[in-house]
Amino acid sequence: MRNILLGLLFVIINFNAFSQQKTATTDDFSQMVNEYLSFSVPVINTEDLYKIRNEVVLLDARELEEYNVSHIKNAKFIGYKNFDKSKLKGIPKDKKIVVYCSIGYRSEKIGEQLQKLGYKNVYNLYGSLFAWVNRGYEVVDINNKSTYTVHGYDAKWVKWITNKRYKKVY
Repeated sequence: MRNILLGLLFVIINFNAFSQQKTATTDDFSQMVNEYLSFSVPVINTEDLYKIRNEVVLLDARELEEYNVSHIKNAKFIGYKNFDKSKLKGIPKDKKIVVYCSIGYRSEKIGEQLQKLGYKNVYNLYGSLFAWVNRGYEVVDINNKSTYTVHGYDAKWVKWITNKRYKKVY
């Protein structure tokens, strides 16, 4: 009986340690995101976007190479380095727009430009694509096929994709 109790205690302690480690990773990601954002554009979290994803215009502010590997379904490539406002043609100024990138920095900068262009309902996806896939939400490739491959930008940033289901490339 004593051995069973000791074994059970061992399992509980190790489970708690694992749970705290997982939480620390999530907390570390949020802390890192918070350090990069100035919150000049209102944010929306992944859970809220998931509920309304078919009712908004999704703009991907990563580079084309990243977008081609995977993006949120129905997202339009808008780019970052070569942002071209002509790609916004046909989007009403009052339409709800959610911009995302890898973690939220580039999308915040594009969101600021959209605001300067007169778009009134612009949001930045908090944690962006990395938070999206870490929640297990679907992404699609350039052929609009569901994929488990995600572009992690580079070796420094790929560590923030923590969902083991996804293959990380950069």
